Amino acid sequence: MLTMQDIKSHYRFNGDDSAALLELQPLAKAHQEELIDQFYDYLLGIPETAAFLGGEAALKQIRQKHADWFLNLFNGTYDNLYMRNLQLTGHAHVRIGLKAHYVNSAMHLVRRYLVNLIEEKYAHQPQIERQRLHEAVEKILDINLDVMTAAYQEESLKKVFLSKRFEAKLIHATERFTFGLNLILILALVGLSLSVVGLFVWEITHVFSGAVEKGIMSALGTLLILWMMIELLDNEIKTLRGGHFNILVFIGVVIVAIIREILISTLRHDPLTTQAFLAGTLLILGMVYFLVAKSQQAIAPRPPHG
Repeated sequence: MLTMQDIKSHYRFNGDDSAALLELQPLAKAHQEELIDQFYDYLLGIPETAAFLGGEAALKQIRQKHADWFLNLFNGTYDNLYMRNLQLTGHAHVRIGLKAHYVNSAMHLVRRYLVNLIEEKYAHQPQIERQRLHEAVEKILDINLDVMTAAYQEESLKKVFLSKRFEAKLIHATERFTFGLNLILILALVGLSLSVVGLFVWEITHVFSGAVEKGIMSALGTLLILWMMIELLDNEIKTLRGGHFNILVFIGVVIVAIIREILISTLRHDPLTTQAFLAGTLLILGMVYFLVAKSQQAIAPRPPHG
């Protein structure tokens, strides 16, 4: 299953694009009502789409959702939660029976409005500046359309199964369960990190009680564990925001654990064979880390030339 990070990489959507969209946010807010008015003039002008808008109360609610969606185009944060909201929108379109054609045509209307707005408001800017903003808008709209219309493809694939309702509920429940487990994992890592900070403070007291060497070495080992916890937390947060699962972090955690064990082994004056075994293990892990890092660099998408 594609993550938001995968989709953004396929469209070559990067931090510069996010910054460009965030820069357009004040302009989008100022013209939000104008765009939504044009959007609904278009929808209400087509009998097939007007039939889905319902009465006045329903129309007001749907209009607000479209207004929120429009402003979220320029919030600067495009993670897995953002993608999940787009997926829910796509599934809502499928559920009410709205054809993908009308989604595409409505998106075209938004695209042309924003392109014309940029040309008008940034007419005094160099062409290269307007082009930068155009490309960012084009990318985020294409990503939105990609994610939302994927629901139609999923629906057509489900027709070959015996119980698509059960499958949809099972997938939804599994996604929520997995997300919940990730949140529990983050909370557990936070708790463990606080415990490690407490352990570090306790070990520092050895320095002032006379056991200077033991205190410093133990505190250094605990700092390594704290660094390990920070890396795990950072990796888990990136994963929730749409990043890739980074195996290098976990290899690095094992390396840190081995380094700490070597420090403790030195304090305990363990046999030379034990220390040699730990050193050999550290060497092997270092080689594995190097090879995995090289392989990740080899398959990483390269930035376009020019």
